[in-house]
Amino acid sequence: MSFRTHNCNELRASDAGKKVKIAGWLDSKRDKGGLLFAVIRDFYGTTQVVAEEEPCLSRLRDIPTESTISVEGTVVLRSSPNEKLPTGLIEIIPEKVEVLGRRLMPALPFEVSHSTEAGEDARLRYRFLDLRNPAVKDKIVLRSAIIADLRRLMTEQGFLEISTPILTSSSPEGARDYIVPSRLYPGEFYALPQAPQQYKQLLMCSGFDKYFQIAPCFRDEDARADRSPGEFYQLDIEMAFAEQDDVFAVLEQVLPPVFAKYSGWEADKPPFRRIPYLTALEDYGTDKPDLRNPLLIKDVTALTANCGFDPIMLKHVKAIAVSGVNVPRKWIDKTAEDFKVKTEGGAMYWFKLDENGAPAGGITKFVAPAADAWKRALGVEKDCFVALVADDKLQTAQKRAGILRTMLGTGLDLLEKNVYRFCWIVDFPMYEIGEESGELEFCHNPFSMPQGGMKAFEQDPLEILAYQYDIVCNGVELSSGAVRNHDPEIMLKAFSLVGIGKEEVVKKFPALYNAFEYGAPPHAGVAPGVDRMVMLIADTTNIREVIAFPMNAKARDLMMNAPSPVEQKQLDEANIAVKAKK
Repeated sequence: MSFRTHNCNELRASDAGKKVKIAGWLDSKRDKGGLLFAVIRDFYGTTQVVAEEEPCLSRLRDIPTESTISVEGTVVLRSSPNEKLPTGLIEIIPEKVEVLGRRLMPALPFEVSHSTEAGEDARLRYRFLDLRNPAVKDKIVLRSAIIADLRRLMTEQGFLEISTPILTSSSPEGARDYIVPSRLYPGEFYALPQAPQQYKQLLMCSGFDKYFQIAPCFRDEDARADRSPGEFYQLDIEMAFAEQDDVFAVLEQVLPPVFAKYSGWEADKPPFRRIPYLTALEDYGTDKPDLRNPLLIKDVTALTANCGFDPIMLKHVKAIAVSGVNVPRKWIDKTAEDFKVKTEGGAMYWFKLDENGAPAGGITKFVAPAADAWKRALGVEKDCFVALVADDKLQTAQKRAGILRTMLGTGLDLLEKNVYRFCWIVDFPMYEIGEESGELEFCHNPFSMPQGGMKAFEQDPLEILAYQYDIVCNGVELSSGAVRNHDPEIMLKAFSLVGIGKEEVVKKFPALYNAFEYGAPPHAGVAPGVDRMVMLIADTTNIREVIAFPMNAKARDLMMNAPSPVEQKQLDEANIAVKAKK
């Protein structure tokens, strides 16, 4: 007989009387003296074993939990069934128990069934134990199913899956490269791709019409709750002879059915809302708006210029009105304090409109003289709480208002439940003034096509818009994309405005520039992050929960002890000298 005739989620009441064999981990034991209950767990589920006769009774009593065992015996109906479990109507009376892999360690770092309550470093160091927990394992199973459906849906739309290289050249693409030394070429390095960006554009130049890939991307950047350090995966897409609308149509057919199928939540149907970048900043205070939140930001700068309240006079002032809620003073004070912490010193001001529409509380003294104008500006009449932020800089006022909008929406429980709200952020500026350099820089992707092509450069660079877009879901940016700049002349002009000449462009992007000189088709693409998609569908806020073997927040793989020193021989072969640690 093989290791098992059935898995641990397979046996039912109809199997009573059968001789069976199961195998898995010894999940738990309850020893009642002359009776021992044991739960066996495998990938598929659990089955209860009840031993009351020797030698099986002593055998199970001696085996540590989390050892792998096989049990042969007879299926019987439980005298006390558990309707909540798939196998809760039966149990196995063992006739033979065999240890397949004994747990040798005297203690577990955490109970597997409660692993999510352990510290993250302990969970990642013993990830092979953490993944035995069905609550953890199920997210990895979900990820596999989602990726399988993404592949199916892309193939059905005529896209061809093509793998691109992992070892490539270093190029300036927005983050630090992971570099790999070359043994054959001393002093020279490969780089792990930050994304297959250049390769997928080269595929378009090679005549492939529709490309996709579940692509690994490598970036040496700090971790966040929604960003894994080191490595992540994206649904990489590129289309030849395509415009912005063509790309939108593809993702709008792919994402909603996947999100709805695996979450059970409502997902927006196409077409998704399109919000210009500058409008997003003005209305939501961010280019990643959560559309489940009904609150909008209003500009009230004109009303505060001469209001008499110094902290908001002659500044950019943003207001958020929340109607139909009774906000107690204690909650307001706590929110103001939290806001100050989140914004590193920002202040929240407020007032209310009572049931008669009269201002009350907070900065009412400075609002009351122009109460009607405030009501018109905010679109409210009465029963309303109004919060305000102010700053000398427009971008700071917008950003802080966006933070406050999120705090009010979540704190007052205003967000829609069990829905996915998608939107496209469009019309990104091509250029911006760098905060640190004070000089003109690319705002987003230097390879984007400016709206208007070469004619776009006849206007102020800060007025030029790009065919650049982000897709956002529930306040999470899933990806950026763009109509690509496939014309070498337009490309050189775009780079020249930020002080990068032809020689440097050709040096940094030789293959792409060379390919464009041989006749490139117009093309466009996008690349939603797979990890973030699964994170949203799994309804978790920590991206590491949906990755089988993630690094921790400090970019260390605690389980494999990486990064770690290598032998001097390896360094010599790669022609690398390492500085001594201070």
